[in-house]
Amino acid sequence: MTGTATGARRTAAAALVLTLSAALAACGGEDGGGGDRPKLSVSGAYVPQPPTRDMAAGYVTVTNKGGGADELTSVTTTLAGEVTMHTTTGTRMKQVRSLKIPANGELRLATGGDHLMLTNLTRKPNVGDKVGFTLHFASSDPIEIKVPVEPTTYRPKD
Repeated sequence: MTGTATGARRTAAAALVLTLSAALAACGGEDGGGGDRPKLSVSGAYVPQPPTRDMAAGYVTVTNKGGGADELTSVTTTLAGEVTMHTTTGTRMKQVRSLKIPANGELRLATGGDHLMLTNLTRKPNVGDKVGFTLHFASSDPIEIKVPVEPTTYRPKD
């Protein structure tokens, strides 16, 4: 192979790398191409200590700083045999299959509103315990959190 052929191949390879780099950069923004994807974080999670061993409630805020919406599709925990999601309108509670998380918005599960119901508890949790939860979403990866058990009368500050 001659020096001219080797140089031409190197030049062609360098041009290909630059072209691919430019194409990839054009596909993505500052967030690595996730401008229209959800970008989820979780805060404010807690479980009030249940008065009985039968069931408990769970509350959490899921914030979406991304440009695409997502949905909370299920929640799992070793504390309960089943976790269901509920919406509340007025005094009426309704079980739902998923809860929407709007783009650039939040899903807030709170007392008197949308919430989680934990049934078939494996044990009655005590104030100060930390309970593991896994939140599952329609398009985002699951998020694992440790949720504190608070007194029954606990109300978070906004």
